[in-house]
Parts: sequence; structure tokens; C-alpha cells
Amino acid sequence: MMKIRKHLQLIHDMEFHNVSERRLNLEQVHDRIVRFMSLDPHANYNFMIGTDCQVHAGHTTMITGVVIQREGKGAWACYRQVVIPRELKSIKEKLSLETSYSEEVALFFGGERRAQMEDIVLPFVYKGASFEAYIDVDAGTDPAVSKTAAYVAEMVLRVEAMGMKARLKPEAIVASSYANRHSKKPYRFAANDVVEQ
Repeated sequence: MMKIRKHLQLIHDMEFHNVSERRLNLEQVHDRIVRFMSLDPHANYNFMIGTDCQVHAGHTTMITGVVIQREGKGAWACYRQVVIPRELKSIKEKLSLETSYSEEVALFFGGERRAQMEDIVLPFVYKGASFEAYIDVDAGTDPAVSKTAAYVAEMVLRVEAMGMKARLKPEAIVASSYANRHSKKPYRFAANDVVEQ
């Protein structure tokens, strides 16, 4: 049996990256989102969280994307990578874990932090500003096309229980596009990453 060192452990590694910054913690991610929104408080914003996984030889890579989209005017995004040291085979397990990773990040952005984001646009709501929060579930509803269709209702209920809106394919762009792009890259284990238990 092998054990992955601390920086690859499940759940506890909450570092986010994007093309210009690395190793952001959740507070820093929140600060970047607030700063981005404050630049144009009159806009329509979509706050989206979504996770995608890819099974590679000997491991599964989970990528959780966090995106704040200013409709028609760009976005700020980052992602978190978790490497699970086994190949996930079950469709339900993969979808459930993807949803769990998204929910875990969404919990951080509840309460006061979400209120802070909403407060940026609140003075301009009557002039057309808006803020919506979504968890993108990497699943489709057509059983003829998607093996995940049987589990959609369960995942949607989980997301709605958190007070967020669930989006499914093809609207689930953070999970099926942004996170998917990063999850396709297999993790390259270094010699000191894997240790005997």
C-alpha cells in the first residue's frame, strides 16, 4: 500500500492556481473575486464552481474550478488540483466526489463572503446589475447520451440544499470546459511524492 505525501492528500490541499498566480488560499481567491467585481459593480455576474475528474494510469485527477464571470466583459478564474492515488471506476463515485469537491469550496463562499459579493452589485440592481451563484455538475440528463443521467436528481438536490443553483451539461461550463481542460493532464509523480506506508 502506498501513501501520497501531505501536499497531495485529499481535501486538505486548498491551493488554487491560474495562469498568473500560484498557491492562492481561499481567502486570497475571495479577495481576487471581490476586487474583480468592484471594478465594475454595474455588471451582471455569475459565480460558478465546478469539478471534473479524469482517470489516468494509477491515479485520478480532480480539478475544481472557481470562476467569476462578468457577462460579456471577461472573467477571473482559478483551479484546485487533487490527485487521488487510485483509478476511480464507478460513474456514481466519480460524480459524487466531483460534486463533493465543488460543495466543499462552495461552503467557504457561503454566508458573509457571498453577502460581500452580493453587496457589490446591490446598489445597482435596479439599473440591471445582478449576481447569481452556481455549482456546475458534470452530468447530462439524457440517459441515451450520458451514463451520469441516473444520478442527476441526487446531485441537484445536494447543490440546492446549499442554497445554490445547479447547472447541468451543456450549461455546466466550469466543470465540462474549464476544469476538464486541466484534468486531462496526468499528474507527474516525483520520486519523493510516493512513500511506502
